[in-house]
Amino acid sequence: MRVERHWWNGDRGVRARRDVYIRTDGHRWEVEALMGGIGGRSKVQQCPGESSARILADAWLGGRPEWREMAT
Repeated sequence: MRVERHWWNGDRGVRARRDVYIRTDGHRWEVEALMGGIGGRSKVQQCPGESSARILADAWLGGRPEWREMAT
């Protein structure tokens, strides 16, 4: 699966870092919320399409303006 969108909260600390990803393989879509960086806890939700993945990612981001979108 390739990353379509990626946001993070800008905190480089291992415990405080938060990331949200939208991924697709062209047919399936998923959103992942990652807490604590690589090796941290994560939650992955499958979505039926791109629009539902974007809605879920927006909900998980919680409208926080401090989140930064990473280039993919």
